[in-house]
Amino acid sequence: MNRQKILLVDDEQDILDIVAFNLEKEGFEVCTAHNGVEALQVASRILPDLVLLDVMMPEMDGMETCREMREHPQLKNVLIAFLTARGEDYSQIAGFDAGADDYISKPIKPRVLISRVKALLRRNGIADASPSTQTATGVVIDNDRYLVLQNGRELNLPKKEFELLVLLTSAPGRVFTRDIILSTVWGNRVVVGDRTIDVHIRKLREKLGNHHFKTVKGVGYKFES
Repeated sequence: MNRQKILLVDDEQDILDIVAFNLEKEGFEVCTAHNGVEALQVASRILPDLVLLDVMMPEMDGMETCREMREHPQLKNVLIAFLTARGEDYSQIAGFDAGADDYISKPIKPRVLISRVKALLRRNGIADASPSTQTATGVVIDNDRYLVLQNGRELNLPKKEFELLVLLTSAPGRVFTRDIILSTVWGNRVVVGDRTIDVHIRKLREKLGNHHFKTVKGVGYKFES
Protein backbone atom coordinates (compact mmCIF):
# COMPACT_ATOMS: atom_id res chain seq x y z
CA MET A 1 0.00 0.00 0.00
CA ASN A 2 1.37 3.40 -0.97
CA ARG A 3 2.12 5.76 1.88
CA GLN A 4 0.47 9.16 1.89
CA LYS A 5 2.91 11.90 0.94
CA ILE A 6 3.28 15.12 2.90
CA LEU A 7 5.34 18.09 1.77
CA LEU A 8 6.62 20.09 4.74
CA VAL A 9 7.72 23.66 3.95
CA ASP A 10 9.57 25.82 6.49
CA ASP A 11 12.75 27.88 6.46
CA GLU A 12 13.77 26.65 9.94
CA GLN A 13 15.61 23.34 9.74
CA ASP A 14 14.85 22.35 13.34
CA ILE A 15 11.11 22.67 12.65
CA LEU A 16 11.47 20.53 9.54
CA ASP A 17 13.40 17.88 11.47
CA ILE A 18 10.99 17.67 14.42
CA VAL A 19 7.77 17.68 12.42
CA ALA A 20 9.14 15.28 9.79
CA PHE A 21 10.26 12.86 12.51
CA ASN A 22 6.80 12.74 14.07
CA LEU A 23 5.02 12.37 10.73
CA GLU A 24 7.34 9.60 9.59
CA LYS A 25 6.72 7.74 12.86
CA GLU A 26 3.05 7.64 11.86
CA GLY A 27 3.91 6.08 8.52
CA PHE A 28 3.75 9.12 6.25
CA GLU A 29 6.25 9.74 3.48
CA VAL A 30 7.68 13.20 4.12
CA CYS A 31 9.50 15.55 1.75
CA THR A 32 10.76 18.98 2.75
CA ALA A 33 11.40 22.38 1.22
CA HIS A 34 12.89 25.56 2.69
CA ASN A 35 10.95 28.21 0.77
CA GLY A 36 8.04 28.69 -1.58
CA VAL A 37 10.02 28.44 -4.79
CA GLU A 38 11.53 25.12 -3.75
CA ALA A 39 8.11 23.95 -2.51
CA LEU A 40 6.53 24.47 -5.93
CA GLN A 41 9.33 22.52 -7.59
CA VAL A 42 9.11 19.61 -5.14
CA ALA A 43 5.31 19.55 -5.15
CA SER A 44 5.20 19.42 -8.96
CA ARG A 45 7.54 16.44 -8.85
CA ILE A 46 6.01 14.34 -6.05
CA LEU A 47 2.33 15.47 -6.16
CA PRO A 48 1.81 15.32 -2.37
CA ASP A 49 -1.44 14.45 -0.63
CA LEU A 50 -0.94 17.33 1.81
CA VAL A 51 1.27 20.43 2.02
CA LEU A 52 2.11 21.88 5.45
CA LEU A 53 3.21 25.42 4.77
CA ASP A 54 4.85 28.14 6.86
CA VAL A 55 3.82 31.76 6.22
CA MET A 56 7.04 33.74 6.71
CA MET A 57 9.70 32.41 4.33
CA PRO A 58 12.38 33.90 2.04
CA GLU A 59 12.07 34.16 -1.76
CA MET A 60 8.32 33.38 -1.78
CA ASP A 61 6.15 33.50 1.33
CA GLY A 62 3.51 30.96 2.21
CA MET A 63 0.53 33.00 1.06
CA GLU A 64 1.94 33.45 -2.43
CA THR A 65 3.00 29.81 -2.54
CA CYS A 66 -0.52 28.71 -1.68
CA ARG A 67 -2.00 30.92 -4.40
CA GLU A 68 0.51 29.58 -6.95
CA MET A 69 -0.39 26.00 -6.04
CA ARG A 70 -4.09 26.71 -6.44
CA GLU A 71 -3.41 27.97 -9.96
CA HIS A 72 -1.20 25.01 -10.90
CA PRO A 73 -3.17 22.38 -12.91
CA GLN A 74 -1.58 19.43 -11.08
CA LEU A 75 -1.66 20.99 -7.61
CA LYS A 76 -4.93 22.90 -7.51
CA ASN A 77 -6.74 20.14 -5.57
CA VAL A 78 -3.91 19.27 -3.17
CA LEU A 79 -4.72 19.72 0.52
CA ILE A 80 -2.88 22.76 1.91
CA ALA A 81 -2.61 23.68 5.59
CA PHE A 82 -0.63 26.54 7.06
CA LEU A 83 1.54 25.54 10.01
CA THR A 84 2.80 28.81 11.40
CA ALA A 85 3.47 30.95 14.45
CA ARG A 86 1.35 33.72 12.90
CA GLY A 87 -1.86 33.26 14.85
CA GLU A 88 -3.56 36.61 14.27
CA ASP A 89 -7.11 36.58 12.96
CA TYR A 90 -6.20 38.64 9.90
CA SER A 91 -3.38 36.21 9.04
CA GLN A 92 -5.73 33.24 9.28
CA ILE A 93 -8.31 35.01 7.09
CA ALA A 94 -5.60 35.78 4.54
CA GLY A 95 -4.57 32.13 4.58
CA PHE A 96 -8.06 30.88 3.83
CA ASP A 97 -8.52 33.56 1.19
CA ALA A 98 -5.33 32.30 -0.47
CA GLY A 99 -6.93 28.86 -0.75
CA ALA A 100 -5.79 26.98 2.36
CA ASP A 101 -7.85 24.08 3.71
CA ASP A 102 -6.72 24.61 7.31
CA TYR A 103 -4.67 26.97 9.47
CA ILE A 104 -2.69 25.46 12.34
CA SER A 105 -0.93 27.72 14.84
CA LYS A 106 2.48 26.91 16.33
CA PRO A 107 3.49 25.82 18.86
CA ILE A 108 1.42 22.64 18.68
CA LYS A 109 1.95 19.30 20.41
CA PRO A 110 3.02 16.52 18.03
CA ARG A 111 0.05 14.30 18.89
CA VAL A 112 -2.39 17.13 18.21
CA LEU A 113 -0.69 17.93 14.91
CA ILE A 114 -0.87 14.27 13.83
CA SER A 115 -4.58 14.23 14.71
CA ARG A 116 -5.20 17.36 12.63
CA VAL A 117 -3.24 15.92 9.69
CA LYS A 118 -5.16 12.63 9.77
CA ALA A 119 -8.47 14.47 10.02
CA LEU A 120 -7.61 16.57 6.97
CA LEU A 121 -6.61 13.54 4.92
CA ARG A 122 -9.67 11.62 6.05
CA ARG A 123 -11.96 14.49 5.14
CA ASN A 124 -10.39 14.65 1.70
CA GLY A 125 -10.80 10.91 1.29
CA ILE A 126 -14.49 11.08 2.07
CA ALA A 127 -15.01 13.86 -0.43
CA ASP A 128 -12.90 12.46 -3.26
CA ALA A 129 -12.30 8.75 -2.87
CA SER A 130 -15.62 7.38 -1.64
CA PRO A 131 -17.65 5.43 -4.18
CA SER A 132 -20.75 7.04 -5.64
CA THR A 133 -22.82 4.61 -3.60
CA GLN A 134 -21.98 3.17 -0.19
CA THR A 135 -23.99 0.38 1.30
CA ALA A 136 -24.55 -0.57 4.90
CA THR A 137 -27.16 -3.10 5.98
CA GLY A 138 -30.47 -1.65 4.80
CA VAL A 139 -28.86 1.74 4.11
CA VAL A 140 -27.62 3.00 0.74
CA ILE A 141 -25.75 6.32 0.54
CA ASP A 142 -25.66 7.95 -2.89
CA ASN A 143 -22.86 10.51 -2.72
CA ASP A 144 -23.49 11.83 -6.23
CA ARG A 145 -27.11 12.76 -5.49
CA TYR A 146 -26.63 13.55 -1.79
CA LEU A 147 -29.35 11.01 -1.05
CA VAL A 148 -29.87 8.24 1.49
CA LEU A 149 -32.07 5.21 0.84
CA GLN A 150 -33.21 2.92 3.63
CA ASN A 151 -35.05 -0.21 2.47
CA GLY A 152 -36.12 1.69 -0.65
CA ARG A 153 -37.30 4.75 1.29
CA GLU A 154 -35.66 8.05 0.28
CA LEU A 155 -34.28 10.29 3.02
CA ASN A 156 -33.20 13.83 2.24
CA LEU A 157 -30.81 14.70 5.04
CA PRO A 158 -29.44 18.17 5.79
CA LYS A 159 -25.81 18.60 4.69
CA LYS A 160 -24.16 18.06 8.09
CA GLU A 161 -26.32 15.05 8.94
CA PHE A 162 -25.39 13.54 5.57
CA GLU A 163 -21.66 14.20 6.07
CA LEU A 164 -21.78 12.78 9.59
CA LEU A 165 -23.48 9.64 8.28
CA VAL A 166 -20.89 9.28 5.49
CA LEU A 167 -18.09 9.54 8.05
CA LEU A 168 -19.54 6.98 10.46
CA THR A 169 -20.43 4.49 7.72
CA SER A 170 -16.98 4.80 6.12
CA ALA A 171 -15.72 2.36 8.78
CA PRO A 172 -18.59 0.45 10.44
CA GLY A 173 -17.72 -0.62 13.97
CA ARG A 174 -14.96 1.93 14.33
CA VAL A 175 -15.29 4.50 17.11
CA PHE A 176 -14.90 8.07 15.86
CA THR A 177 -13.85 10.49 18.58
CA ARG A 178 -15.62 13.79 19.05
CA ASP A 179 -12.50 15.68 17.94
CA ILE A 180 -12.32 13.72 14.69
CA ILE A 181 -16.04 14.20 14.04
CA LEU A 182 -15.83 17.95 14.66
CA SER A 183 -12.76 18.50 12.50
CA THR A 184 -13.95 16.22 9.68
CA VAL A 185 -17.59 17.25 9.43
CA TRP A 186 -17.54 20.84 10.64
CA GLY A 187 -13.92 21.77 9.98
CA ASN A 188 -11.62 23.79 12.16
CA ARG A 189 -12.90 27.13 10.92
CA VAL A 190 -16.31 26.64 12.56
CA VAL A 191 -16.70 26.79 16.32
CA VAL A 192 -19.27 24.28 17.55
CA GLY A 193 -19.67 22.39 20.80
CA ASP A 194 -20.03 18.72 21.71
CA ARG A 195 -23.77 19.26 22.02
CA THR A 196 -23.93 19.90 18.27
CA ILE A 197 -22.73 16.34 17.59
CA ASP A 198 -25.25 14.89 20.04
CA VAL A 199 -28.14 16.73 18.36
CA HIS A 200 -27.14 15.50 14.90
CA ILE A 201 -26.73 11.92 16.14
CA ARG A 202 -30.19 12.11 17.74
CA LYS A 203 -31.68 13.24 14.44
CA LEU A 204 -29.94 10.42 12.55
CA ARG A 205 -31.27 7.92 15.10
CA GLU A 206 -34.79 9.23 14.60
CA LYS A 207 -34.52 8.87 10.82
CA LEU A 208 -32.45 5.68 10.40
CA GLY A 209 -33.01 3.78 13.62
CA ASN A 210 -31.47 3.97 17.06
CA HIS A 211 -29.76 0.58 16.74
CA HIS A 212 -27.32 1.82 14.06
CA PHE A 213 -25.66 4.49 16.21
CA LYS A 214 -23.77 3.49 19.35
CA THR A 215 -22.46 5.88 21.95
CA VAL A 216 -19.05 5.18 23.49
CA LYS A 217 -19.17 7.28 26.65
CA GLY A 218 -16.41 9.82 26.95
CA VAL A 219 -15.06 8.96 23.49
CA GLY A 220 -17.47 9.34 20.59
CA TYR A 221 -19.77 7.36 18.30
CA LYS A 222 -19.76 4.40 15.93
CA PHE A 223 -22.05 2.99 13.26
CA GLU A 224 -23.12 -0.64 13.41
CA SER A 225 -24.79 -2.43 10.51
